[in-house]
Order: sequence, then C-alpha cells, then structure tokens
Amino acid sequence: MTQPVLPAPPGRAVPADRTAAATSPPALPVHPDRPRVTELRLAAFATHRRAAFPIGPFTLLAGRSGCGKTSALRAYEALARLGGGAELGEAFPDPVACVPERARPDAQRRRGFRIGCTADGPAGPVRLDVAVQAEPELRVVGERLTSDGLILLETALRDPGKRAVQAAWHTAGPTPVTRGPLPDDRLGTALLPLRVAGKTAGQRRVLAAVEQMVVALRSAFACDPEPSRMREPVAAGSGRLRSGCGNLADVLWRTRAECGRRHAQLVAAARAGCGGPVVDVLARLNGDGTVAAAVDRGDGHHTELGRLGHGELRYLAFALVLLTGPGVLEVDPAGEVPAALQSLTILADGFDRGLDSLQRRELLNLAARMCERGHIRLLGAVSDGAWAAGTEGATVVHLDRD
Repeated sequence: MTQPVLPAPPGRAVPADRTAAATSPPALPVHPDRPRVTELRLAAFATHRRAAFPIGPFTLLAGRSGCGKTSALRAYEALARLGGGAELGEAFPDPVACVPERARPDAQRRRGFRIGCTADGPAGPVRLDVAVQAEPELRVVGERLTSDGLILLETALRDPGKRAVQAAWHTAGPTPVTRGPLPDDRLGTALLPLRVAGKTAGQRRVLAAVEQMVVALRSAFACDPEPSRMREPVAAGSGRLRSGCGNLADVLWRTRAECGRRHAQLVAAARAGCGGPVVDVLARLNGDGTVAAAVDRGDGHHTELGRLGHGELRYLAFALVLLTGPGVLEVDPAGEVPAALQSLTILADGFDRGLDSLQRRELLNLAARMCERGHIRLLGAVSDGAWAAGTEGATVVHLDRD
C-alpha cells in the first residue's frame, strides 16, 4: 500500500460504501462546555469506507448483522484508548482485522487503515484524523489535528527505518511552526502537552484543542454484558465493573452500601424489567471470600442471579451501568479535569440483544433520562432501531450495506 493519506482538514466525510442515515439530527448539547465527540469517521476501517457517523448525547447505530455496528464501536474505543496515552498494540490488539478486506498491499507489502473523529467544546469543533499501518509493522504513519481549517498538528512517516514520525505543530510566534520527532506507536495528540510550552497564543490554542480532544475521548466504557459470567458468585475485588459485567455481584455489593438513592433507582429499574415481584436487589459476602447477588421477592424468598433469564441479566447490567459513574466502572477519566466538565461515554454493544419489548422500552427511557443530565453519553449498537425511533433525545443512525 502507499502511505495512507489523511483527508483534507475542511469539509465533512460523506458515507459511501457504508451509508449512515440518522432519523433525526443529533440533539443540541445540554452542556456545551463539556468536551464531547460529535462525529466518528471511518475513512478505511474493517467493513467501512468513507463513512461518517453523527454522535449525539444518546446515539444508536442500527442495522443487521455484518453492517459494521460493532466495528464502529471498536474504532471509538481504540481512539479513546489512544487519547488516554495507550500504545497502538493495546488499542488495536488485532490490527490486521481493522484493514479493509480488499485493501491491497503496496510494493513494500504495507497495508493499513484510517479513522478519525470530531470533538466539540469550548475550543470549538476540533478534528482528529489518524492513518495507521497494520502490516508489516504496526505504527502511526500520519496524524492531523485541525480546528476551523487550521492545522494544529501534523505528523508523517518520513523514514520507515526509524521508529518515529516527523511532527509539526502550530506555534504562531517568531517561528510559525515547530518541528520534532514523535514516537510512531502512540497518538501524537496525547503526547503534545509534554512538548508545547504554551507561551504564545498559537501554542495555547494548540493546548486547548488537544485537551478538548483528549478529555472528550478518554472517558469511555465499552460494555457488552455476558450473562454466562454473571450467574456464579465472584471473588470480592475492587468493586469496579468490567466490560463483560462478569463481576456484577461484586459491584452490587459496593454500590448498595455507597449510595442508597442510586440503588433505589436500580431496584425500580429491576422491578420494571424483570419478571416477578422485586423488592430489592441484594448482595452478600460469603465465607469463602466470594460475593453472590440475588433478587428479593418480598416474601422471604430470594432468587439468585443464576436463575434469572439471559435478557434479565443483560437488562440489569445495562441499568447498573447507566445509573453509576467513572468511580464504579473500569475507565480512566481525565483526573486533571474537574468531573463537572467531563462526560462518560458508554459504548454499548448489543444494546437490544436478548431483551423483550418491555425491557427495551424501560432501558431506552432510562438511557434518555441519564444522557439528558449530561454526565453520561451513550453510543449503542442495535439490530433494529424502529423501537427507538421518535424517542426524545435519541438519535438512530441506520447503517446500510450493499
């Protein structure tokens, strides 16, 4: 492959091979001062080519199997990891799977992919576009950070024999542009605060854009509950929920004691979406150091989680995720930024998988309420978005395939 070429700074990506049609424009942000991702671009990634997806406070990607819903969520998660300073190998554990299927290698047997996003906030819309080489070695070969058409950071691989890219960032002082090498295994945007002093107006503009992008990206929690891992008692641990929610009982043990109001909301959600009477959702510490959870039926009878249905467990896990926050979920929030200026983005794969119509409706309404408050944003994948159409605050993006 020839070196991936980043798209020009101005303009908006237009879906081509994959079309992304929203049923309505994204809702206006309730909290405009909080950095937030407003668009995900997959110029060449897995099944996507030249695709752009609008991202609102509550967005559902809808489409049949194979249309690219999960790969879009994985691209967002990878950008979030890179924004937090992770190495490429951590963000893309299987980089070859990210290369478009029919992408042909160049004379040097190189193939890669391109992704990007836009983050809005106090600094205005800021665009990030990244080109990654997957074969024969995983490395960043190009990156561009722009604001209002101005290139704030641009990197390019000049010497394939060196494990570095040549970077140029906006200065707007006596020297308009500063140049220097950056590692080719990390996102330059996340590293730039260590290289920019902030002495000139241009440098301060760069730092503001970088901070906005990093804060918008890094507080993300990918979630796809696995009921088979939630049925048995689990070892008592940190009380931070993992992606598959296999340690749900341990987290219930913690949250029930820490916040009675949120636990009461979880119980109300369980009562609405689980079969049979629900008086409480309990957790107990066993003598062997494990934690078990159960539903209190109100007549002295407790139903262990292992006896709940597949859909009930997924519903309960998603409800807990929506009602909690970064302190309970395994995420890496931007500690240097006040929590009031951050939003946690939940990446919910299979948001409707295994749920009945009542559970879908209750979960949809809960998500809409929580996203309206501003501390939580949700990007979910569903097989059919018809059940969510018309919900206030929700944007349904339909992914079509040939």
